[in-house]
Amino acid sequence: MTLDGTRSVVLRAPGSSSCVVVDPGPDDEAHLRALAGTGPVELVLITHRHADHTAGSPRLREFTGAPVRAADPAHCHGGTPLRDGETIQAAGVRVDVLATPGHTADSVSFVVTGPGEDPVVLTGDTVLGRGTTVITEPDGSLADYLDSLDALERVGEGRRAVPAHGPALDDLGPVVRAYRAHRLERLDQVRGALGELGVDAGSAVADGVVDAVVDQVYADVDPAVRGAARQSVAAQLTYLRSRG
Repeated sequence: MTLDGTRSVVLRAPGSSSCVVVDPGPDDEAHLRALAGTGPVELVLITHRHADHTAGSPRLREFTGAPVRAADPAHCHGGTPLRDGETIQAAGVRVDVLATPGHTADSVSFVVTGPGEDPVVLTGDTVLGRGTTVITEPDGSLADYLDSLDALERVGEGRRAVPAHGPALDDLGPVVRAYRAHRLERLDQVRGALGELGVDAGSAVADGVVDAVVDQVYADVDPAVRGAARQSVAAQLTYLRSRG
């Protein structure tokens, strides 16, 4: 599920005496000590609530004293919640907060600009370095996710992106468009599966329907990620119900 692991990002302008850490990751002592060793850490930022991004936050705060800020107040430690459109100046860089819900309700991306440099977009789990992300329960939303892809396309055209999983991306724009096309193709496949099952999207709520759709649309997925496929199908059915 995390591809080659969860990426922590350290931001610092040349000559800055402090740094910003994005996504401390899991509660892994060696990793957190390595992050603290890049300090002084001025601030810790979180892209979304999942434990592979947040579980190490309290311990990193213990090591560094740095406030931890996230969109979800439950994952803030000594810091205030992030606000969509907010600009943060820290460690000599500018960080613009962009709400990108969909993967989770609290997902945010960061547009980072260093002195004299082109912006780089940190996409968290909203856009990955390879493959596609999952719309997670209980708070994921396909409608929100499609809107977030639109927002990322606007800020990411021609710009480098650094996801939380997988390799960096040279140009976020084409990747976002491929993500959107993939989602819409999957929606068509789900509609087709419902038609074959004789189930109307407006009433497709039962677990048995979700599993039947997964069997048809995600037949080739590794059993290890079937749970993620179920979450995506549930999100797609919710989307279709909301559209009548």
